Amino acid sequence: MDILIVYGLVGISLLITMGAQAFISSSYSKYSKQRNSNNLTGAEAARIMLDKNGLTNVKVQMVSGYLSDHYDPRNKTVNLSTNNYNEPSVASVAVACHECGHALQDKNGYTFLKIRRSIIPIVNLCSYAGYLAIILGSVLGFFGLIWLGIIAECIILFFQLVTLPVEFNASKRALQEIEKERFLTGNEISSGKTMLTSAALTYVASVATTIIQILRLVLMYGKKR
Repeated sequence: MDILIVYGLVGISLLITMGAQAFISSSYSKYSKQRNSNNLTGAEAARIMLDKNGLTNVKVQMVSGYLSDHYDPRNKTVNLSTNNYNEPSVASVAVACHECGHALQDKNGYTFLKIRRSIIPIVNLCSYAGYLAIILGSVLGFFGLIWLGIIAECIILFFQLVTLPVEFNASKRALQEIEKERFLTGNEISSGKTMLTSAALTYVASVATTIIQILRLVLMYGKKR
């Protein structure tokens, strides 16, 4: 029975991951083709939002990749993927303002952002060492090592849980600025909200799949301590 539950959990995890990715891909595909009425590119919206909030020192630059947009607090840059940097779409503005939301968090010392940043080195170590411990423990039959791997997974889960308020708050800040500065108008605003919601759900999916992964490991090895 346990093995059926394990396989069931794997299936659920895959469905959650695929569903979240499909939602963001379809949303981005749709709203990246919807031109905003102000003909405003993501780079232009980002620059205006940053300047209006006293962040003239934060640079906006273009990076390669698909939805590779991110804010880098180390060098104070909002990095936008090629399409979002150049295109005057609803998706471009929504994504750009979301990344600027992280810059505002950085400026204001947002608590969850500080916590997230402080544990990144530990999480990076756990992401590699945890899987290695689980694999070696399984091969060698050393179940104490497997439990170290499970603890590492729990640390990763904590990081993901801290990430949720960071991402939702950045989207909240983005929408406030979008409405305040009228980057998007009318139905474009609801389209922008949908775009940001689909992106946020990928983080929720990550939390769910990590929880399932931990449950799966506990079911597989919990009785072998």
